[in-house]
Formats: sequence, C-alpha cells, structure tokens
Amino acid sequence: MSPKLPSHLFPWLILLTFASFYFFSSFLSLSTFSSSSSSSSPTSQSLSISNTCNLFRGHWVSDPNHTPLYDQTCPFHRNAWNCLRNERQNMTLINSWRWVPRNCHLPRIDPVRFLGMMKNTNIGFVGDSLNENFLASFLCILSVADKGAKKWKKKGAWRGAYFPKFNVTVAYHRAVLLSRYQWQPKQSEAGVKDGSEGFYRVDVDVPADDWAKIAGFYDVLVFNTGHWWNRDKFPKEKPLVFYKAGQPIVPPLGMLDGLKVVLTNMVAYIQKEFPGNTLKFWRLQSPRHFYGGDWNQNGSCLFNKPLEEDELDLWFEPRNNGVNKEARVLNFVIEEALQAANIQLLDLTHLSELRADAHPAIWLGRKDAVAIWGQDCMHWCLPGVPDTWVDILSQLIHDGLGRTGRL
Repeated sequence: MSPKLPSHLFPWLILLTFASFYFFSSFLSLSTFSSSSSSSSPTSQSLSISNTCNLFRGHWVSDPNHTPLYDQTCPFHRNAWNCLRNERQNMTLINSWRWVPRNCHLPRIDPVRFLGMMKNTNIGFVGDSLNENFLASFLCILSVADKGAKKWKKKGAWRGAYFPKFNVTVAYHRAVLLSRYQWQPKQSEAGVKDGSEGFYRVDVDVPADDWAKIAGFYDVLVFNTGHWWNRDKFPKEKPLVFYKAGQPIVPPLGMLDGLKVVLTNMVAYIQKEFPGNTLKFWRLQSPRHFYGGDWNQNGSCLFNKPLEEDELDLWFEPRNNGVNKEARVLNFVIEEALQAANIQLLDLTHLSELRADAHPAIWLGRKDAVAIWGQDCMHWCLPGVPDTWVDILSQLIHDGLGRTGRL
C-alpha cells in the first residue's frame, strides 16, 4: 500500500493542480492565436486587426514576391511617371518593398472584388498633381479588372475612367488651391492693363470651378492641397492676394495664413454642400525628397533603398529648415482645420517619407526634361508607392461602407 500524504499538503497540491491547468489553457490559447495570425495572408480580403492597428504607421519590408498589378502598357499612365517605360533603374527593387502596418496586415486591393463592391458608384479626387498621381495608380490597378475601361472627362474632371463592367467612374478634378484663383493684371495710371505685372486673386470662400458643382455625383471623395502654397509657384512679384465676399481681406494675409482661411472655408463648403453619406477623405502631404538642394538648385533623389526611421527628422523636421520641411508644416495646418469636420484624414505622409528611392528622378521620358525642370523628386514612379496608397484607401472605403451599412 502506498503511503498517505500528510493532510497539511493537500491545499498546496490542489493549488498546484489549478495553476498547471491555467498555464496549459493559456498556452493552448496563445498557440491558437499565433497559428491563426501567422496563417493570415496579406492578400486576404479582411484585415487581421487589433485595437492598436494603425495603417499609417509601420515599416517597409523587402518581399521579392511583392510585384506590381500592372505594367507600362496601362492606358491611364502619365508619361513622366511611367518609370518602367522610361527605364528607371532598379524598378524591380523599388516595387519589392511591402508596407507592413503596426499590429495588422494590410491586404492588397483585389481589383475585381473592389469594383464589385463599388458597383454603380463614383469615386472622385480633388486637388493638385499629387492626387492625380494617386488617381493614375488607382486607374491602372482597376483597369486590370475591366479591360473595357474607357477614358472619361466630364463635369469639370481633368481626367478619369469609366469601368462599364461595373458602372463605376473614377476621376480627378484639378484644383491646386481648392479655392478659385485668377490672374489680375496691374493697371497703369492711364487705365491700361499690363499683363506682365499684377497678382493672383484668391477668393477664399469660392471653390474652384473644376469641382464647385460635383456635390451629389461622387460616393467617395479624396481631397488634398499643399504643394502649390509656396514661393516657387507664387513669388513676391506675383503674389497671392486673398478676397472674401468679393473684397480684399484687410490686413493682407501671408501665404500660410491664407491657406488657413481657405481651408476653413472649403471645409465648411464641403460639410454644407456634400451629402452626409458621402465618404470623404483628406490626403495629407506627399513628401518631397530633394537632396543637396531644391528642385531648381540641382536637388537630386538618386537613391536605391528607403530611408531609415532615424533619418526622417534630418529630412523633414521643420526645425532643421531643410528643403523638404514643407510636408510636416502643412500637415499641422490641415489637421487643425479638419478637427471638427466629418472628413477622415488619409495620413500617407510617414510611410511615404521613408521612400526616397521611388521618385522618377531623372527618368522622365524626355531627354531635356531635367535640364528644363530639374529632377522630379516630388511625384512618384508608377507602379510604385501610390499603389500602397491605393491599398490603404480601398481598405478604408471598405470599412467606411461597412459602418454606414452600405455593404
């Protein structure tokens, strides 16, 4: 017969048994979670997501299996951004970087599934050429799903496409300042207008004609402005002069204060005139990557890999007063203007700051382009970084439609 345990050991034995059971159960739960997380594919339709997921913060990883969905034959390319056709070096490497957000996978857009979800709807972009860059990527990706896609240009649209298989229109309305602006020549004492001198009148409370009448047509809208708010575009001898209610604003506003007033008025216009169920996004700044000088000072961006995280402040922190500081300065102003608005921030700045390697640079499709305009370290090669912007936007549209019950 086996000896009996002393009675005073029974409580400890019971406690040890429960502790072992708890540990084993926790281990099983953790193993199940790890297995399901590791088996989640970045190309799946839904995000493997946690409460701390942030699509706009993360890191780029090298992934040789990450290849573009389209090539240089896309009918919606813009020549200077068609880096494959222009034989930009290292395009395979540029497109092998995959964005990994914090604590979740970002699925790549499935063009067929996305257009199926968006059937009988319209998507619009309003702003400057960086939104056009965004649009070109979007159109090239979506055209994979509908070979019958046709170029589309109506209702003030600068360019766009219609996808007949799904009855979806995606278009861009060029409005670089968002507000209406026009050249006002100076009058001589004799009352004769001198076209070489004058100023640009900006009506802060009047949207540019190209997008003033699109309310109700688009189900999704992406706005931006920023790159034109600088002295390169509007030097002191040809300044912006701000008007409200048809009268000059007194005292005159500087450029940054003028931007603040324009944003306040344009956001108010959007809130008032556009249907509440329209999904509205505001894309924050797309950073420039000029190194060694600005665009007209022999600035260059001939890089072979992304920047490191600890390099970003050297490039973009306003206190360092570098040539690329504008993005963060403008973002602060825009975020402040949008605080109370029903417009979602599309913060693509940080992930794009890292990609100094992905601009057209000297591969612009014209032999004399660099001599005339300098390197392009502002727009993006296509295919390239804007394809990741499309992945993020498509996921946010999916989530937004789900919240409104439209899916």
